[in-house]
Amino acid sequence: MTATLADIPIIDVDTHVVEPPDLWTSRVSSKWGDLVPNVRWDETVGYEAWFTGDQRLSAVGAPAMAGWHEHPPYHPRKWEDTDPVSWDAVRRLRQMDDYGIRSQVLYPNVAVFDAKSLLAMQDRELRLACVQAYNDFQTDWSGVAPDRLLPMSSLPFWDLPATLAEIERCASMGHRGIVFTQDPGYFGLPQLTDRHWDPMWASAQEKRMPVNFHIASGAVDLNTLGASENGAHANYAMMGVSYFVSNAKTISQIICGGICHRFPELNFVSVESGIGWIPFALEGLDWQWKNCGVPEEHPEYDLLPSEYFRRQIYGCFWFERDSAHSAIAQIGADNVLYETDFPHPTSMSPGPASTAQRPDDFLRANFLDVDEVSLRKILHDNAARIYHLD
Repeated sequence: MTATLADIPIIDVDTHVVEPPDLWTSRVSSKWGDLVPNVRWDETVGYEAWFTGDQRLSAVGAPAMAGWHEHPPYHPRKWEDTDPVSWDAVRRLRQMDDYGIRSQVLYPNVAVFDAKSLLAMQDRELRLACVQAYNDFQTDWSGVAPDRLLPMSSLPFWDLPATLAEIERCASMGHRGIVFTQDPGYFGLPQLTDRHWDPMWASAQEKRMPVNFHIASGAVDLNTLGASENGAHANYAMMGVSYFVSNAKTISQIICGGICHRFPELNFVSVESGIGWIPFALEGLDWQWKNCGVPEEHPEYDLLPSEYFRRQIYGCFWFERDSAHSAIAQIGADNVLYETDFPHPTSMSPGPASTAQRPDDFLRANFLDVDEVSLRKILHDNAARIYHLD
């Protein structure tokens, strides 16, 4: 296994680039003043945060938890306190080499988790400029090593024509996939299964860009889950697990809503959600599908939910041990991907306040009994196929 692991060019399918404080102020016109996302110290909470006007978004240091000395939700208070590996591409590549990781798929923080605040901007031109600035930043950041750092496109999903144009633009810049909200209905838009979105699915399928559903990309009300007397750490743990399993809803919708059927060559990835729950979800979907008469209602649907899943949907795991082994045994290796979630609080990043192992140590310690063919699929081949890597 040790020799085999060393020979596999591992593709890490979920990492994050911590946005630098000048990302938007350096790329978006100053005509909008402080409505352009900017960073400043907030005395009321005691840390630097992103702001648009008077609206505070997320903490600058919240996603940069790798190696941090406090348990979440506590995080670096200032940008200067964060580990440069979280935002410096050259240093990131060095760490990847150290961990034995060939390529990383890159996701945003502010553009995904603060989408509601960006959508609240009154000026539609400013909203679009912010999304385009982020995608340009990802293009530039990954340009250091385009075959190793793989940008995913954020979308102005509140405006379908603008979304289609941005997919075209990002595809031409070499982006490898799109990031789409799990719950557009939360933002007052048509539900995920509405035919309104069919032109977007069609465009992504045509361009062979997988659709990535990252957890917490819809309603973020789970951030307030739990009574305050529970304690900040207990509530944070509760929130995280609740987000993981919420992607069962997303998978149910794209299958039962006929999206997989209508777009059979489009791949979907359930990101940062684990895989242990997937066998139950598929068994439950197959049972409900038959028990609720879906074949009679939709005779054109020629596959069971579990078969649609196997054809075009993928799940990712990182810290899981027993549940990952069980899921792989039940659903096979063809629909499983590996991620580290670097540098988020739950990432495979050792540190004073983390029980995580290095990715290479974790894989050696826990996946010795996975056969070589399956291991190569999980760590490289599946991701290389859907993200179009050699």
